[in-house]
Amino acid sequence: MLYYILEKEKVTAKELADKFEVSLRTIYRDVDTLCDVGIPLYTTQGKGGGIEILPDFVLDKSLLTNEEKEQILASLQGLENTNKLYESELLTKLSGLFKIKNTNWIEVDFSSWQNSNNVFEELKEAILNKRIITFDYFSSKEEETKRCVKPIRLLFKGQGWYLYAYCLKREDFRYFKLNRIKNLVLTEDCYNDIFEDVVLKTEYKSDNLITLYLKFDKTVAFRVYDEITTPITQDAEGNLLCKLTIENDYNLYYYLFTFAESVEVLAPLSVRIEFKEKLEKMLNLYKT
Repeated sequence: MLYYILEKEKVTAKELADKFEVSLRTIYRDVDTLCDVGIPLYTTQGKGGGIEILPDFVLDKSLLTNEEKEQILASLQGLENTNKLYESELLTKLSGLFKIKNTNWIEVDFSSWQNSNNVFEELKEAILNKRIITFDYFSSKEEETKRCVKPIRLLFKGQGWYLYAYCLKREDFRYFKLNRIKNLVLTEDCYNDIFEDVVLKTEYKSDNLITLYLKFDKTVAFRVYDEITTPITQDAEGNLLCKLTIENDYNLYYYLFTFAESVEVLAPLSVRIEFKEKLEKMLNLYKT
């Protein structure tokens, strides 16, 4: 309870009772116990009141700099995804001791970051400092729009990075694929909305998905098992058969081409035909 109060700075007795699933009487008794052992807690009544702790009750003589504290919290935030047993207790304790707000700015899936530009660092700064950003966005429908958003979190999903933000144009939460963001600008305007507790939509919703039925040569089995999570079967020759749901844009054929002659599109027929036409056009480039 002490670490929770340190992080939140001011809480109500009801909030603590709900958090720790105990009665209000238990909370008040625990507050008295903490005061008895020298913890400088005090309560204020009325609107805006609550339970607080004297602001100088922190580890002021810590050997860690503010930057090092932020790096520790950011690192633990990524590792937290591998161990749900203790959930966010450690982060709550450290953010309280460091007197640094535990901002949930990133979700990690332990896959490589492949964006070579500075978008990642700029978005990190915008999220942590609550700065409104603008950028040009290219949709899968080949439409270019100017967006102004309140950035909330970065998410790695399905072999790609996404920005989760509140879009002022659409007046709703949206995902933006990072490799489609161009001309990113961090404005001087900041927002006061509290988005730390916003839960991401269960998955990235795209209105342009297509399901492929594929056959892979057994020589690329290592990639297939690494990258495809749907059920995989084998035919009599040991080739791998599976289905893959992917966005129906340039990334579809880009991904297929990375397998070269080791993949065959079985269905749908429209993708099979278009893939064949692209291969024929490529072949024509090398006839002379």
